[in-house]
Amino acid sequence: MTFHADLHIHSKHAYATSPAADLPRLAEWAARKGITVLGTGDFTHPAWLEELETLLRPAEPGLFRLERDVERAVYERLPQACRRPVRFMLQVEIATIQPGTSRAHKVHHLIYVPTLDAARALRRRLGRIGNLDADGRPILGIAARDLLEITLEVGRDCYLIPAHIWTPWFSALGSRSGFDSIDECYADLASHVFAVETGLSSDPPLNRRVSRLDRFTLVSNSDAHSPPMIGREACVFECELDYFAMRRALETGVGYGGTVEFYPEEGKYHLDGHRKCRVRLHPTETRILDSRCPVCQSPLTLGVLNRIEALSDRADARGSTAPDRYSSLVALPEVLSELTGVGAKSKRVALEQQAIAEKLGPELCVMLEQPLEDLRKVSLANFDIAIDRMRTGCVRIEPGFDGAYGRVRLFEPGELATSRPSARPTHKRPIAKESSAHPDSTSTLRD
Repeated sequence: MTFHADLHIHSKHAYATSPAADLPRLAEWAARKGITVLGTGDFTHPAWLEELETLLRPAEPGLFRLERDVERAVYERLPQACRRPVRFMLQVEIATIQPGTSRAHKVHHLIYVPTLDAARALRRRLGRIGNLDADGRPILGIAARDLLEITLEVGRDCYLIPAHIWTPWFSALGSRSGFDSIDECYADLASHVFAVETGLSSDPPLNRRVSRLDRFTLVSNSDAHSPPMIGREACVFECELDYFAMRRALETGVGYGGTVEFYPEEGKYHLDGHRKCRVRLHPTETRILDSRCPVCQSPLTLGVLNRIEALSDRADARGSTAPDRYSSLVALPEVLSELTGVGAKSKRVALEQQAIAEKLGPELCVMLEQPLEDLRKVSLANFDIAIDRMRTGCVRIEPGFDGAYGRVRLFEPGELATSRPSARPTHKRPIAKESSAHPDSTSTLRD
């Protein structure tokens, strides 16, 4: 079977997350988005682990579902077209800071286990190293390699994936904290790592410019800190609905259908820059400026594109034989915001989103699969044109930088004032690469 999975989220017990991130609402939003398998996030946190033990029940091998009465209550809140089963996979993100080195290697890791017994065992092991009670994403003073060793010792079906590998501050290959290769990060145990998470600011073609990543399956997940953010990136599986089948698909590539991605320029660390001074730069400009802000001379935050160029040994992805499949996506609320001229978190957009779910079903199905003629059933004018442009890459993007998300536009200024815009404009995904060192150029900041 083919299904979508989002295997990196956080609960209400992680730092800077929504108090609404409890199991029923996570399941509800997963169903609304079209996510069949959702990571639990944060299972090393004692209160969250207790909630998992109380509300989850075993389902298919290695997966869990909500307790029947809770699941029934969730179904009743969903539009009829979105009432699909949701399964949970036990998942946690762990941050490590390697002690005793001149460079503070701050790396984030995703760990998956198939049973609650394994989750408890991992919690006991990690609890001897650091405090697991303060944050759903704990920070431990150990080497990345040692965390992987502990994961493997907990059980042979447990596995680790390096999280958002290019993020400047906290990742395996980040410009401010990382290593120069996955092998360097995990040392003698690196062969046990078979997949890497690419993060919001890169996509498969960018990653395949680095030949050392060819042996890894590329995954994308939402890293959601609130339920509505579920599914903004996701993985596609073409295998049995089963923890062990999904693990094999990631390890072998057989049964793995690729990813659903942000346009990478929309990610908040795509280009270089200094948000305080509203400076956004392409790596070629950064090199001319010796990585210093042209306004205040502070060090620039070097983004994902810069770091990929620093480690790349290919001009593009054509030298890779990795069979990547992916789709680029703009979140439905962002599309509706542009069409209506109001904020993505406004009541008007929420009502339009609900109407689409009732008429057409889950968001990922609407955005990626529904025929355009079905999309014309939506009363909102030009919705079908917007989705067609998104699917074909006819977008304009102000790239993200230094923690500020980029902004994707599907229509030219003033174009929506016409009665019916043309189906597709002549441009296709032009990316701004010029310097943006002036106050009016800052990308819109979003949570």
